Amino acid sequence: MLEVKLRKLGEEARAALLAAGSLEEMNEIRVRFLGKKGEVTHVLRGMGGLSAEERPRIGQIANDVRASIEEELAARTAVLKNRVKEQRLRSEGIDVTLPGTPVRRGGKHPLNLVLEEIEEIFLGLGYSIAEGPEIETDYYNFEALNLPKDHPARDMQDTFFVTGDILLRTHTSPVQVRTMEKTTPALPVKIIVPGKVYRRDDDATHSPMFSQVEGLAVDKRITFSDLKGTLGLFARQMFGKKTKTRFRPSFFPFTEPSAEIDISCVMCGGSGCRVCSNTGWLEILGAGMVHPRVLEISGYNSEDVTGFAFGMGVERVTMLKYGIDDMRLLFENDLRFLQQF
Repeated sequence: MLEVKLRKLGEEARAALLAAGSLEEMNEIRVRFLGKKGEVTHVLRGMGGLSAEERPRIGQIANDVRASIEEELAARTAVLKNRVKEQRLRSEGIDVTLPGTPVRRGGKHPLNLVLEEIEEIFLGLGYSIAEGPEIETDYYNFEALNLPKDHPARDMQDTFFVTGDILLRTHTSPVQVRTMEKTTPALPVKIIVPGKVYRRDDDATHSPMFSQVEGLAVDKRITFSDLKGTLGLFARQMFGKKTKTRFRPSFFPFTEPSAEIDISCVMCGGSGCRVCSNTGWLEILGAGMVHPRVLEISGYNSEDVTGFAFGMGVERVTMLKYGIDDMRLLFENDLRFLQQF
């Protein structure tokens, strides 16, 4: 009786496996026939009522049926897995001839473009790049630059104080003193100092935070002519070979004599237009010969050495170079503006 049931279950299992159309159905068939509560297992539990002579024969038949079902199950499972794989390959196939998904690449900010160009010009002239802290002491920001306490010129550089003696630097000039203190008495000193500075300004042409590039050259027999030649070369490199420069007397406590430097208008070439207020000139930076007192404070003998210094706002140069009429555009991160560069 058990032999008949076992052989019948084997035939039913093979028929069910051949008819199965998915891996889920295959698993259901495995559980139905071979699981702990499966039909083959249920039949085998009735072997307890068999005689000692019948048990080995029925046991062998049961093992053969189980092995046959497992073999058929493995074969059909492999067929269905391959079928599923082929279906996925057809449905998820990639056409390698189609154009790829474009990757949007960013670009350099116009301030960085101009700053790198300034650095390249002066590196080509033999200058090196120096850096200093943005949080400064009153001594380096003012006093060491010939701006003692209560000096009226400090009003031009109203800044943000952290304490009575610690402040956000108003210019990159403190790095002049820090550098000369380290290098004295060695000569020459030729540095540019790019960096952020802070003042309480905020309008279309000013920002409470902006970037400067300071320049310093100290050596024996440096003259104002060297300063004029250097800045004239810089202007032509930055704005074009036809750019002219003009020096106007000015006042800076840390230079003497001092000058404001103008360039011929980049819009009209010097003929006069709305941008230059019909003067033909645009102010670009301040400069002068390093004040003897600044040299002495920094450790140099002002009787033996001289030097010149200059400072320019990177935003100012950028606005002139690209014809930008509002400084705030440089900080608003508007992609419609930035993508033009």
